[in-house]
Amino acid sequence: MSLIAGVVLSLMCFAFIFWPERNPFVQADKTRVDYLRERRDAIYENLRDLNFEYLAGKYPEDDYAEQRAGLEDEAAKVIGEMEGLEARGMRRGR
Repeated sequence: MSLIAGVVLSLMCFAFIFWPERNPFVQADKTRVDYLRERRDAIYENLRDLNFEYLAGKYPEDDYAEQRAGLEDEAAKVIGEMEGLEARGMRRGR
């Protein structure tokens, strides 16, 4: 009798854990603009970190200027693409 109860309890636990409905980890689909916003935020964070490390004396001025220029160029490309996508989305929404 206890063997049957143990098997039933195990099956119920297994079903409860792996039941496909009500999965809280389902992620919404991201648009290109959402991806670009995340990328922009990451670039800004990298710029802040780079500035902090430069002020702490970890980077020579030449390396700092080169890395900063690269990050700023990348940020400009991302922001430009975001603005283009958002402008096209507004025109379609009219």
